Amino acid sequence: MDTLQNMRVFVRVVEAGSFTAAAQSLNSTTGAMSRAVSELEAHLRTRLLNRSTRRLALTTAGERYLKRSQQILADVDTAEEEASCAHERPSGALRMHSFASIGQHYVLPAISRYRALYPEVTVELTLSQRMPDLFEGSADVAVIGASTLPNSDLVSLPLGTTFSILCASPAYVRTHGAPQQPSDLSHHECLILHTPAFPPHEWVLDGPNGSEMMEVNGPVHVNIAESLIVAIREGMGIGMVPLYAAIAGLRDGTLVRVLSEYTLQKMNVYALYPSRKFIDAKTRTWVEFLRTHLPKVIARDEALLAEVGQMYAADGVAPVGEPSIGDGDAAAH
Repeated sequence: MDTLQNMRVFVRVVEAGSFTAAAQSLNSTTGAMSRAVSELEAHLRTRLLNRSTRRLALTTAGERYLKRSQQILADVDTAEEEASCAHERPSGALRMHSFASIGQHYVLPAISRYRALYPEVTVELTLSQRMPDLFEGSADVAVIGASTLPNSDLVSLPLGTTFSILCASPAYVRTHGAPQQPSDLSHHECLILHTPAFPPHEWVLDGPNGSEMMEVNGPVHVNIAESLIVAIREGMGIGMVPLYAAIAGLRDGTLVRVLSEYTLQKMNVYALYPSRKFIDAKTRTWVEFLRTHLPKVIARDEALLAEVGQMYAADGVAPVGEPSIGDGDAAAH
C-alpha cells in the first residue's frame, strides 16, 4: 500500500466533498478513490469517514488525521520543491575537501570569487592530507593533486598540471653554496616533504638531461608545504616546494630557486565528486567554475616564475638560486 498516496486521496476526498468530485480532480475513478480510503482505514484500524448516499462526514479520528495529513503533505511538497530547486539554483552548504596546500593557495581564493557569483552558497572546507571517502557523504567535492588517480567510481575532472621546484634561503646559499647539478644534492641538507602523492625520499628531477632520480634524506621532515617553507627560510636546507606555495617567497626574496633548470613532481590537479547523475546546482556550478578558473591561476603562477627569473637576470644577478659573483668564496666552501 502506498500510504502517502492514499493520504493524498483522503485529503482530496474531504476537500472535494465526495468521492466522485475527488476522482474527477485527480483524473481517476470513484472506485479507486473509495478503495484508497478503505485501505487507509484498514491500515490505521480506524474509521476516518462516515459515508452515506448523500454526504460524507469526518469521524473524530478522521478530523485529527486530516489536520496531520495536510501538514505532512505540505512538508513533503516543500521538500520536493527544495530538492528540485537545488538542481536549478545554487544555494545551501557546499562541503569541500582539499589537500592542505592546494586548498590554501588555490581553493580558498577560488571560493571567494565563486561566492561573489553565488552568494546563497555557504562553504564548509576541510583541509587535510588524506583522501576523503566521498561515498560516505563527508564532502560534495574534493580538490586534490596526484600524478595519477586509482580506478574508482568517482567522477574526476582534470583542472590543470603544476610542479615543484627546489628552493633554499639566501643565507643558506651564501653559507653552503648552491648545487650545480642534481648529484650535488648529496652534499646538502635536504628537507623532506611528505605528501600523499609522491614518495618523500625520491626526488625525480626533470631537466636538460631528462629525468634523474636522487635518493635524499635530511634532518627535518614535514607534511605541509607551508611548514617546509618556514624551515627553508630558517636556513635549515634545500626543500622541494610546490610552485603555488613557492611563488610569494621567490618574489619577496625570502626564497631562492636552486637547480633552476629542473622541475620535480609534475602533478595533476583534479576535482572529484561522486556522480554525474542528479548533481545539484551548487556542486555543478562550483566544478564548472574550477574548470575555467584554475587553469588560468596555474598559468599565472608559471608566468610569475618566469618573471622572477627575468628580474634576476635584468638586475645582473646570477640565475635564480645560483650564487652571485660576490658569493664566490662562500660557494667554494
